[in-house]
Amino acid sequence: MKKESPVQLNERIYLIDGYDLGVSERTGTYVIQEEELTIVETGPTPSVKYVKEGLEALGISLDQVKYIIVTHIHLDHAGGAGVLIKECPNAKVVVHPKGARHLADPKRLVAGAKAVYGEKFSELFEPILPIEEELLLIKDDGDTLKIGPNCTLKFLDTPGHAKHHFSIYDPISNGVFTGDTVGVRYEQLIADNIQLFLPSTSPNQFDPIEMQRAIDRMKGMNLDFIYYGHFGMTNNPNEALNQVSDWLPVFMEKARGIVAEQKGHLELSQELLDKVRSHLREQNVPDDHEVYDIIQLDMKVSAMGLIDYLSKK
Repeated sequence: MKKESPVQLNERIYLIDGYDLGVSERTGTYVIQEEELTIVETGPTPSVKYVKEGLEALGISLDQVKYIIVTHIHLDHAGGAGVLIKECPNAKVVVHPKGARHLADPKRLVAGAKAVYGEKFSELFEPILPIEEELLLIKDDGDTLKIGPNCTLKFLDTPGHAKHHFSIYDPISNGVFTGDTVGVRYEQLIADNIQLFLPSTSPNQFDPIEMQRAIDRMKGMNLDFIYYGHFGMTNNPNEALNQVSDWLPVFMEKARGIVAEQKGHLELSQELLDKVRSHLREQNVPDDHEVYDIIQLDMKVSAMGLIDYLSKK
């Protein structure tokens, strides 16, 4: 059942559910209602129709959109940018310096995603359109973007999940849009009063040292909110960051064990799933809870990234 979208998170930020993979509360697009209307993440191309519906529900026309920010260029976050920008005549796409050329020419991006998603690629992601270079706005670490009289966003280079990843600090809410670099939040468990945050270690630029550095950087900022690519907002950043910091060495230890036994990512994803399941059982989460539809997929992709990282060492 489709839940109400968009959701108002505070006075000026809304979250539109993009129904990535056909699943609710998986990937979202944030709308920042400032003078220069800004959205963060487009999701993949099939999500663009939901983004447009959400903007319409908020009374926003596509020609009002000024900035489309993508935290990184993985297709579940930025795959729809080429399609959406064609319908937003006054917008620019804001991207990390290491991601810009892949949005202008997405061939390598497409090839990488096909390696992960195989025959499902077309239905999940196509079409992926190139973005004209003059419509790309590059922001590096410490760069800013003024989107309202009292609001200047600040960009933070935060690799770990990917080298082409930045996070965006919003001074008004004292919050950061973190994409995937400090983990994934599972909205499906909130109704059970359980907060679960896990690392996202997908291929092929995962780096645990850089990921921990990004987590530590966020901890040092005394934030009030974190806005996740997957999915939604937490007003308990320290708990969230501590959980991911605790899980990261667990993921690495499991991965090293699997590699030592000369096994592959399928065995690792099962071990990771079992570990998470055991953790949630202690909090009385049943094994048939809907959250496992998403966790199972996340562990498969994370296992691929862990094995890939260790194979390069």
